[in-house]
Amino acid sequence: AVLLLLACMLCVGSGFTPSSHSAFVRNDPSPSTTEVTHNLPRSPLATASTTAFGRLSLHLAPTTRLSSESGGGYTRLGGELAAKQREPPYPKIGDCVCFHDVDGGQADGQALVGKISLIQRILGSESSNNGDDDGTKKWLVEITELEDVGDGYYAEYPSRKRRNKRSLRNLEDIAPLAASFVRTEDAYKVPTDAGSGRPIPLFPQYKLKGYGGPAAVPVNQDVVQDDLERYADLKIKLLRDAFLAGLAGALITDLARGLDDAIVYFSGALAGVGYLFFLSIKTDTIGGDGGTSKLGKNVSNFRFVLPAILLVGIAIRNLALGDASPLGSAGPTNMFSTVTQEQFACAMIGFLTYRIPLFVGQLAPVFGDSAGSLLPGSAGMAFQMAQEAKAAREIGETSGEADSPFGKDLIPVLLVCGPPGTGTTSLVQRLIAEDERFVPPKLVDRVKDPATFERLETREEFLKLDDSGRYGLTTQGVLTAADSAEAEAKAAAAAEAVAEEEEDSTVADDRFGKVVVVDADVDLAKKLRKLPGSRLIGVWVGLDSMEKFEANLKKQIESGELVIPEGETEESVVRAKVKEIVQNIEYGVVSGMFEFTILNDDTDASVAQLREAAEFCFRG
Repeated sequence: AVLLLLACMLCVGSGFTPSSHSAFVRNDPSPSTTEVTHNLPRSPLATASTTAFGRLSLHLAPTTRLSSESGGGYTRLGGELAAKQREPPYPKIGDCVCFHDVDGGQADGQALVGKISLIQRILGSESSNNGDDDGTKKWLVEITELEDVGDGYYAEYPSRKRRNKRSLRNLEDIAPLAASFVRTEDAYKVPTDAGSGRPIPLFPQYKLKGYGGPAAVPVNQDVVQDDLERYADLKIKLLRDAFLAGLAGALITDLARGLDDAIVYFSGALAGVGYLFFLSIKTDTIGGDGGTSKLGKNVSNFRFVLPAILLVGIAIRNLALGDASPLGSAGPTNMFSTVTQEQFACAMIGFLTYRIPLFVGQLAPVFGDSAGSLLPGSAGMAFQMAQEAKAAREIGETSGEADSPFGKDLIPVLLVCGPPGTGTTSLVQRLIAEDERFVPPKLVDRVKDPATFERLETREEFLKLDDSGRYGLTTQGVLTAADSAEAEAKAAAAAEAVAEEEEDSTVADDRFGKVVVVDADVDLAKKLRKLPGSRLIGVWVGLDSMEKFEANLKKQIESGELVIPEGETEESVVRAKVKEIVQNIEYGVVSGMFEFTILNDDTDASVAQLREAAEFCFRG
């Protein structure tokens, strides 16, 4: 009873009520603002004091008011915490936006979804220096409309329709959308209203005040310089090949038709080389300033008169020879008879000879890759290996590592390969999870770095893409993965040493030694065989009988992992896969790039064998 009376006296004396520590909400007249009031103590414990009447009282801290604006965090203003309203973003090219058309049966028109393809300043609009400038009537946006395919998905129109689906809007008339690309649907998913189906914008409009236009795209000068060097080499190669082709054609013409026709043929071939040269002048000046581009175009047009100059030169030569010319003693009867039909044919064929190396250069990779597949069995495999060995020698000569089979600074790469269904992926994942010295290769993400991904994909520099098409593997991703992981490990160890204030934070380098592990199929293994600057440690994973391969294939079909195409049966699919497995096994046997073989009958035992083979990566 005494304790209860004392508690009541505390509550009455200090003005404390059971609800005084709880928060309460008071709505302002403004509907967009909500005030949250907390009775918070001045310190974690309330300050206690004894009054003159001998009564214990609690002194609580002054009330602190929190003002919560929609969508924001909190900032302190004048001793109070006021909400900081979340601002809309600036526009960027490629953003998905919502805009309206005048039609559609709605008060504000039909709601459409599109992507920003161009942002440009409206002529005559200039930035205002005063603070009252709201940023309107300054920017014009070109939007490429997206097709509504249902369920909130919007896809790009086909290329032919896309050009007719572009419209211009003022920047203040469009609203940003929180759209995300769904690869399985090949469309953008946009939040929509459940009732009307209209897209729901992230903000009513973009942030206009302070917008200075689209950001400049960063240009990698190293890539530009590398492209210029490749272009210069290609230009010289085309001119050289055209000259050599013309020379070879002239020699053949000399043997078949005689010296006179050979001279005419070679003159036509030289005119063809000149045609390529003046065409390269036009290409060199594309993208320059107005004067340079116009000058290059005018000079390059001289290539069109080269055939006429060639024929005029042949006609003058015939007239100069007199009776000894191919025209005979009668001479020309008119201006068009100063060149014989044989000379005209030789000159034109010689002029068009420059096209022969162009066609050969385009078709050579096709025939070179398919020749090995046309040869049966081990003969085709030997042909492909000979081509790969030749490419490897060229790479070694270029990098100066041809004198040594391993080289001094070669990067070890653990290559785990095998036919489908042998469990290579599971073995690699367990090795990486159980041994921190092994890391997977670095992949390029289409979502996180779309510009780099598109550039590499356009240049066909990806070694392999995953099934979803989002991640791509490059040579740099293989060669730099170990160094990146090693640097991260050293940085983490250094940070840990600083945090623990260790006196000696130096750690042996072998603690951070990393090796990249590549889970590869046979096609990827063929590409990695030519990888410059690497030392491959090959591990082949297989099974001890074809019956086990067939059993695994049937399990994949039953689980739906392996889909039977329309018009085929389970037996035909299994038969085709078995044929592919046999070809893969044949390559694994005769290629000579796999130093170790694992028969994956027991996963634990196979992982132990893989770990033993991986130890050779750390040996010189």
